[in-house]
Amino acid sequence: MEHNHTTKYKKNSLTLIGAISLGTAVIIGAGIFALTGQIAELAGPLFPLAFLVAAVITSFSAYSYVKMSNAYPSAGGIAMFLQKAYGRGTITAAGALLMFFSMVINESLVARTFGTYSVQLLDIKQDSWIIPALGVGLLVFAFLINISGNRMIGMFSLIMSVLKIGGIAAFGVTGLWLSGLSFENMSANATSSSDATGFLAAVALAILAYKGFTTITNSGGEIVDPHRNVGRAIIISIVICVIVYILVALAVSSNLSLPEIISAKNFALAEAARPAFGDFGLWATVILAMLATISGVIASAFAVSRMLAMLTDMKLVPHSHFRMSGDIQRHTLVYTIVLAMFLTVFFDLSRIASLGAIFYLIMDITVHWGVFRYLRKEIKANALILISAILLDVVVLGAFLIIKAQTDMFVLYVAAASIVLVFIGEWFFLRKNSIQNSEEESQ
Repeated sequence: MEHNHTTKYKKNSLTLIGAISLGTAVIIGAGIFALTGQIAELAGPLFPLAFLVAAVITSFSAYSYVKMSNAYPSAGGIAMFLQKAYGRGTITAAGALLMFFSMVINESLVARTFGTYSVQLLDIKQDSWIIPALGVGLLVFAFLINISGNRMIGMFSLIMSVLKIGGIAAFGVTGLWLSGLSFENMSANATSSSDATGFLAAVALAILAYKGFTTITNSGGEIVDPHRNVGRAIIISIVICVIVYILVALAVSSNLSLPEIISAKNFALAEAARPAFGDFGLWATVILAMLATISGVIASAFAVSRMLAMLTDMKLVPHSHFRMSGDIQRHTLVYTIVLAMFLTVFFDLSRIASLGAIFYLIMDITVHWGVFRYLRKEIKANALILISAILLDVVVLGAFLIIKAQTDMFVLYVAAASIVLVFIGEWFFLRKNSIQNSEEESQ
């Protein structure tokens, strides 16, 4: 049977509002729910400030993506940006693949968070097999929604984004109001404070909570008026998420002491809802988390599978249909979901987040350097902003690696091995393809 290996995209099927809802659906998927406690553990009592600093760094990072999206809107997103900068070579292929893996890691983070919050309504321990099983179930549901078509995804993302953004913002505002805008819990009961390295490592994780904005770049082939609307969608999505994140971080810090936040680091928002809202608050927060993670996984699977499909069309990654029917888009969706399932089952939230932060920051630096070195004049980008984005990424990545070297070397081993395998694998694949193409041309 012949298989169609051409990716098919429906042009102009997403409006600006649709792209914003897709972006916010990915950004506010697990970041604020799963990472708040981990960020507090690293940053200490001033952890809300880590979200704000991360927002500033993300704004510098977003500059490159906005300029590139306005100039070269594409369904390939970051993969196409890297090719514009570095050509069709190992750096482009490996950098794009690292971005793909960081996005799949984010999917598994969201899925695992879904399981973690869901069991708060039951008497189930945090190490129970039920948590990854629920995450896997969510990934299966996301697959079914994604194969139903773009219109269903866009409508679902819009509805879910409105519900969860409104709900999370309400949680933040009401939590602050009920606490009397008091942060005595944090100051009086904090047993430890963070040094500069720990704070910067917390910022690295907080950046991961914003990184979902990059998925909007993969909508360039489907959004209306992409030369204007992709960049607009990125900026508006980040602004919305900054406001929501700061509100929630302040609400959590005003209702729980630092030790309490760290103790419940994988479900800090649910724990913070207890003193503020009682049992009703717990139920409402868990349901809100479930809505957020469901929409986050669906939107992420949509963007990630399209990126992998574009990499395949660009002949930057190998592809096999494994006797599956359908086109490449269907195949890449299956690969994405299966890989996310593996991570959901075998890695805990902390390690999933750590791997995602490392891969993303390395890829982000690669993008900024490519724009600075090869494209800044062509797209009229400001060199100072690009250099600032690179330096900020290097500083927070360095601090994060130092902290992980002290607390969890296994994550660094896995990250280093994965990066080496990606670069070596891509070098061999591209070299093999180049030889085959040369032989075909000579015949």
